[in-house]
Amino acid sequence: MEIVGGVPPEPGRAAPRKPVECAGYDGIWRFTAPALPSTVPRARHGVHDLMRRQNVPLRPDRLDGLLLIVSELVTNAVQHAAVLSPEIVVEISLGQGWVRVAVEDGHPFRPRPLEADEERTGGRGLLLVQAVVDEAGGRCDVEHTPGGGKVVWAALPYGSAAPGGAAPTSPPRSR
Repeated sequence: MEIVGGVPPEPGRAAPRKPVECAGYDGIWRFTAPALPSTVPRARHGVHDLMRRQNVPLRPDRLDGLLLIVSELVTNAVQHAAVLSPEIVVEISLGQGWVRVAVEDGHPFRPRPLEADEERTGGRGLLLVQAVVDEAGGRCDVEHTPGGGKVVWAALPYGSAAPGGAAPTSPPRSR
């Protein structure tokens, strides 16, 4: 992963945008990966290592939720967008009290959570993401990119890593 800032965007890609409401913004890390199943654990491990290296004070349950969100969003991009988007971009943004994960692909269709169905073995990823976000008091959304693709993102407050931890500021709204 590399930090973004002052680096020109890749050809055909929009320049990264900072979240609008995030005072005390700490950084953006992003990487591009092939839309392959092997990218899912790679992204999850990369985000876990980044949180550890940056000493992000995420409560253990929030870290688990963040890693679940990374897995689900990357899996969705790999399974549903790869035909039109051979590469995906995973971006992690750290703000004062918030962490935001965004997955960008070149597929134009907006994902929608499916109804819970005991007969299906899959299709619950966005329901899981929404449940984690709701439980943590976070936010999530889908935005279209200028190139015709989309960015699916979720932002979670750190939560108090220890008693007396600082309360988060407002979550980032959009890239």
